[in-house]
Amino acid sequence: MLPPGALPYTYWTVLDGTTTLTDGGVIEESLLSLYLNGQELATLMCSPIDQEALALGFLYNEGVIQSRDEVRHLHANVARTVIDVFLTHADFEPRRRMVLTSGCGGGITLQNLTETYPALETDFTCAPQVIFDRMRDLQGAAHLYNSVRGVHTAILADPDRLLLSAEDVGRHNTIDKLAGKALQSGLDTRQHIILTSGRISSEMLNKARRMGVPLVASRTAPTSLAVQLARAWNICVVGYVRRGRMQVYTQPERLGLEAMAPLPQGRHNAPSLREIEDEQDDA
Repeated sequence: MLPPGALPYTYWTVLDGTTTLTDGGVIEESLLSLYLNGQELATLMCSPIDQEALALGFLYNEGVIQSRDEVRHLHANVARTVIDVFLTHADFEPRRRMVLTSGCGGGITLQNLTETYPALETDFTCAPQVIFDRMRDLQGAAHLYNSVRGVHTAILADPDRLLLSAEDVGRHNTIDKLAGKALQSGLDTRQHIILTSGRISSEMLNKARRMGVPLVASRTAPTSLAVQLARAWNICVVGYVRRGRMQVYTQPERLGLEAMAPLPQGRHNAPSLREIEDEQDDA
């Protein structure tokens, strides 16, 4: 039995010159239209699960709402292709209709990333082993990925345990779903950790900063702009977390690494070609 978000599909498997029919599945992708106060705000390409959390988290991470209390009504249609949200106030005017894609670099946000956030003021720290332990939790929460691949996973955790998880075809959507689930449950996202299976882009970092998260880790790499934003916002960014190793790009003191001697010149511990080829999809 496939989990929600996957559809059964029979495909041909070719292995060592032998072709067989395989009963498997494919990841499901759908359109979700978000209406705010009766006006169409955005159309999101997403996995058709946790749509209410996605809508709430998107509105929060894009600065449309500051808390769950501003949402007077939230309702999905029967087909779960439309989410209607009515706020307690009517003073929000959408700039324009947008389509947010799930592909690499295709996401569009309401916010301008040049908008300045103040640096996070927090003394949050944890041991490097925490990142390894929570990455194992992420892998255990990747139910869709483990069934059919082709999907991203993200979790919100504290140093001791996984708190929330989300899966979606769009890596940006997983962070919005985490924010939405936190709003639904009344969980404060500050002083927590986000771990993701996908690349840490500037948009992903922007959402993490909006949530007040001081540490973001991934199985793969951050972008240069994400690293620059993380340095400005006092966020620790960790990449290539796997097999007992990681790469810490910013704020190493959050992992207790400030006293470590620098590596000899020319040694960067870059991932091997095999490790890069073994990455989960990061588009």
